[in-house]
Amino acid sequence: MKLFARASNKKGRRKFRIGWKLALLALPLAAFFAVLSFYAVWAQTFDMKKVGDMPERNTVFDVDGKIYSRLAGANRLKVALNEVSPFFVDAVIAREDTRFFEHGGIDWRGIARALIKDILSASAKEGASSLTQQLARNSLPLGGRTLSRKILEAMVALRIERDFTKQQIIELYINRIYFGSGCYGVQTASMAYFGKDAAKLNLSEAAVLAGLIRSPNRFSPLKNPEGAALQRNTVLDRMLELKKITAAQAEQAKLAKVTSNPKRLPQVQENYAMDAVQRDLNLLLTPDQIDNGGLFIYTTLDPTVQATATQALETQLGKIEHQSNFHHPTKASYRPPDEGEDSSMPYLQGALVAIDNTSGGIRALVGGRDYAQSKFNRALAPANRQVGSAFKPFVYTLAFTHGLLPGAAISDGPIEPGEIEGAGNWAPGNSDGTYGGIQPVSYGLIHSRNTMSVRVGQFAGLDDVQKIATTVGLGENIPRGPAIFIGSFETNLKDLTSAYTIFPNAGIRKQAYIIERIDDADHNPIYRAAHVAIPALDPGAAWMTSQLMEEVLISGTAASAKSLGFKLPAAGKTGTTNDYKDAWFVGYTTALTCGVWVGFDQPKTIIPRGYGAALALPVWTQVMTKAAQRYPARALEPTMPQSKAVVCSISNHLATTGCNAAGTAYEITLPDDKVPQVVCEIHGGTQTQFAQKLQDLGQKAGTLPSKIIQSFRKFFGGK
Repeated sequence: MKLFARASNKKGRRKFRIGWKLALLALPLAAFFAVLSFYAVWAQTFDMKKVGDMPERNTVFDVDGKIYSRLAGANRLKVALNEVSPFFVDAVIAREDTRFFEHGGIDWRGIARALIKDILSASAKEGASSLTQQLARNSLPLGGRTLSRKILEAMVALRIERDFTKQQIIELYINRIYFGSGCYGVQTASMAYFGKDAAKLNLSEAAVLAGLIRSPNRFSPLKNPEGAALQRNTVLDRMLELKKITAAQAEQAKLAKVTSNPKRLPQVQENYAMDAVQRDLNLLLTPDQIDNGGLFIYTTLDPTVQATATQALETQLGKIEHQSNFHHPTKASYRPPDEGEDSSMPYLQGALVAIDNTSGGIRALVGGRDYAQSKFNRALAPANRQVGSAFKPFVYTLAFTHGLLPGAAISDGPIEPGEIEGAGNWAPGNSDGTYGGIQPVSYGLIHSRNTMSVRVGQFAGLDDVQKIATTVGLGENIPRGPAIFIGSFETNLKDLTSAYTIFPNAGIRKQAYIIERIDDADHNPIYRAAHVAIPALDPGAAWMTSQLMEEVLISGTAASAKSLGFKLPAAGKTGTTNDYKDAWFVGYTTALTCGVWVGFDQPKTIIPRGYGAALALPVWTQVMTKAAQRYPARALEPTMPQSKAVVCSISNHLATTGCNAAGTAYEITLPDDKVPQVVCEIHGGTQTQFAQKLQDLGQKAGTLPSKIIQSFRKFFGGK
């Protein structure tokens, strides 16, 4: 019995020892599987869609559909696998992952081989990441170069292999990988280094690019052609070993000299026009849509007009700075701060906007002299400045709508205190300090007379003038006061230029825009410009004003255009604000409307008597003359029926024999709906033959607003 008991105890102890040893062995295995399970679960938290989301630069096209610039995203142009040279695909696999088509995301044999080499060399130089692991690392935020990251990377690689085919993985890889010199993806690298599409890479070039992947900056063919050749030869040897190429192919490729023939890719242009594009893009799309890149943005910009505008503005402002009466810091003397940028530039600035009359598309936009020194865009809100006399055409148009005629007599004499309703003792004078007595209304606009313009504004009506300023898009909060008759409020150059498109478009305002269309990465349109056209002013009245603005360039405040070599049929208006702090010229041909502003960021007198004609007009004439080569300027013609009439300059009614005797009768061609329908009641006499003919034709008679006859003494500047 004792013997049996002793044997039984010995057997039990042996089982215990075996169980204990098995438990010791199981613990590491359990821990190992627990770790793998943890990382496998962690890997499940990543969105596999991100693997395929590769930021490309958004491509910006000009008005002709040619690449103008790029915005946002990495410098990458994605291509399909069948658009890449097979030599390159074979070279990448030979270089980075020879067993790519055999493993399921992790090359265990490669890991073992690398581990042995690292142990034998007492270093950690040999990498073992599969191509799929590299894709995981470059696609997702997996962390730094740690053991934890390597395990997570392996687990994510297994997921990628489950969710994507091998062909998809290699396509994603060659589009995502970095090739140095700011190039992402094989297409961009091929263009940057060899000036050709990835589909056209020969064997030598393909091996050079594959050799770049591990150390793209060190072996750049642009900077280190010898090093690039050594890496190429290593890739070729590996391809030969794997029987991807023949010995003859390898030898021939090795003999090829590594020479770069880079094609300069359009880079991100940092200028005011692209700032305007980015602003609109931010309004039209979500941040994710923009940041993911790959968009095709078709703009209305014309590079020739844009370049001309940029140069013309700089040339003119440089000339102003060299005038003897210019006493401010110059651009040449400016020294930028060591960090950041000044909130406002101390030197003279300017801006220009050119708009296509037919569509409203912006052909050029310049917001300052140097975007690198100041990114403040002076062509757009909130860069609002006092508009001055450039607003007067809208006041005159409104008065013409209410029945005033261009030949009506009006006083250019000083405004008497209390004369202007609601203005108290406000009595603005003419900028040159002179006064011309009784003049036709047309004289007031052609020569920009403040006193006449205020009286015309009073005829038009303060409420209506305030309303029309908003209607034409000059602002939502236009101040209410007679000072707005001569532009004592602020707006920005783009909105003012857009408002002027009313005149060549018979009262229709074309809403200015810079983005015509946006397509997504698959070339599906996601936005198209609406081409908004807004009826804003009476067509006949707008044409009457346009005729007067033609005279501005012939005999008025912008008559110096002729001496500047400007010969096109055009119309426009100068603008100058108090103390010569802002100089404007806005004008148009049948094709384009262009506005120019000159001034300082912190308003101050530019030069004594610095009128818009002297400071802004020269820029306008240069740009419009050059632009006419592509946008021909035809004669400005009315779009509505016209008739001749003989009118009394005092009553604005059809003239009588009494008007002839008094010398107040004049002949004028007017839009049919602006021809007076009643006869002058002031001068007596009989109707003229023309007036009688109108009545005989049975045209409807009517009376003009009673205010055209009321208070003539006040209207003509009397006490």
